Amino acid sequence: MTVAFIPSPKHGIVHIGPLPLHAYGLMLAIGVLVATRVAEKRWRRTGRDASEFGAIVVPVVISGVVGARIYHLFTGYHWNDGGLVGALEIWKGGLSIWGAVGGGVIAVLVLARVRHLDTLLILDVIGPAVVLAQAIGRWGNYFNQELFGRPTKLPWGLEIDLAHRPPGFKQYATFHPTFLYESLWCLLIFGTLLLVERRFTLKRGQTFALYVAMYTFGRIWFEALRIDDATRLFGVRFNLLLSIVLCGLGIVWFVWLGRRRSHAEGDSGTSPIRIDTPAP
Repeated sequence: MTVAFIPSPKHGIVHIGPLPLHAYGLMLAIGVLVATRVAEKRWRRTGRDASEFGAIVVPVVISGVVGARIYHLFTGYHWNDGGLVGALEIWKGGLSIWGAVGGGVIAVLVLARVRHLDTLLILDVIGPAVVLAQAIGRWGNYFNQELFGRPTKLPWGLEIDLAHRPPGFKQYATFHPTFLYESLWCLLIFGTLLLVERRFTLKRGQTFALYVAMYTFGRIWFEALRIDDATRLFGVRFNLLLSIVLCGLGIVWFVWLGRRRSHAEGDSGTSPIRIDTPAP
């Protein structure tokens, strides 16, 4: 018998006065707003024109949301249950971080080339902002009672209603709150990135590479805990395999960037983000 546990909300609707809002979409919106604010401050600290960053924010966010949904539709969406109409109902869940980052990065690559901006610098600016948004957005899974881990009797086990328990686990009441584990891990990454930027001289792109390596390292363990239905490759969750690959690539990329010399005349290749300098 579990002595203590984390209760789950009975529904994913939050009422603000007479207005009912889907908590998943609300947490997503809050995460995007916070990330945008953080990224804008970091961009100004590079000494660049704030309007340059402001011009790419909306397209990057939209590309991230579209990418997040597309990835989910091909790797985790149940077409027989939801159909074409359900494919558009993002407020009910189903936004993959892999697709979000992929879509956002594609937008950054395109816009940076069109507007003649420093691609690696933009990625460094948005890296900590993105992981902070992830820490907030993961709470949407809590309200939806989804993406939890294996059964547990630990005091912080998450209570899941019978209707949300997957087949084979109906007899269990509390599960590992992987949403909470990932949220806390993302906050740790956010603090680590800022600390590393403050203590060390990083090359352009290294902040983002470190974000990729750290996030995917944690995601390996979260995926190993989860019991929800997922696409598998060789009997292993596809997202777990993807995490292993991306973690390795992130580490290699971080090391390579640190050893790489900039070919730009008079440019050391170091990141110009001045953490100790307040934004104007």
